[in-house]
Amino acid sequence: MPMFVGTSGWQYADWRGVLYPAGLPQRLWLEQYTECFDTVENNNAFYRLPTHEIFESWRDRTSSTFVMAVKASRYLTHVKRLKEPEEPVGRLLRAATGLGAKLGPILVQLPPTLQAEPDRLTACLRCFPTGIRVAVEPRHPSWWTEDVRARLTRCGAALCWSDRLGRPLTPLWPTTDWGYVRFHEGTARPRPSYGDQALRGWLRRICANWDDDQDVFVYFNNDAGGAAVRDAARFAELARGAGRSVRRTPTLRHDGTAAPAAPAAADGG
Repeated sequence: MPMFVGTSGWQYADWRGVLYPAGLPQRLWLEQYTECFDTVENNNAFYRLPTHEIFESWRDRTSSTFVMAVKASRYLTHVKRLKEPEEPVGRLLRAATGLGAKLGPILVQLPPTLQAEPDRLTACLRCFPTGIRVAVEPRHPSWWTEDVRARLTRCGAALCWSDRLGRPLTPLWPTTDWGYVRFHEGTARPRPSYGDQALRGWLRRICANWDDDQDVFVYFNNDAGGAAVRDAARFAELARGAGRSVRRTPTLRHDGTAAPAAPAAADGG
């Protein structure tokens, strides 16, 4: 399978004029997004879990090849802090499965104050049925142990690789045969954009750990000013130039705005 490249969310007012034409109503932004990208990371579910019916509506409004990753509810990660995970995981899955075949990985982002709790993590991961991909983004350095790495591997969960200011925030452990990478903030101008040097560095890391026929999900979370849109498009361009297959991404005009990809680009190339 090709590389999936997209952004973390799609409803940002300052993307008007970058990804969304000036006169396009906000209710049609998802349809416009799906003409440009083949994947998105849904962050709304972290703050307030949508209903099964809303996930079904997103399924019906997106293209046939679209994949939506879903960030797990903060109730599971930040309120319960992975304790008693059965009910919140079950509630999340009952809602998110409204996406049907368009459901991508579930991202479990842990609070930066949560120190390593390997048993809690294992219990949480075991609540997800086989066939549901899970990526875990710990944010406290106490998690970086061989025990945690082994547990992720045994549970078939991906360690989410993440970047801030051009530097990895995690060990670069490939714990599964698929990858999940998040870009939070770059150092290029205009901030918080990423420059080519940083993007090429991450592309080399990805290519060194996963083959072209293995899925890698790449999301840009530096949404301010449309930086995520431009950086995702540029990263995909660099990946294709390196011989990687990439799912649909927009092309960038000279003025920095994004245009929908040509239909021939939908399946990579």
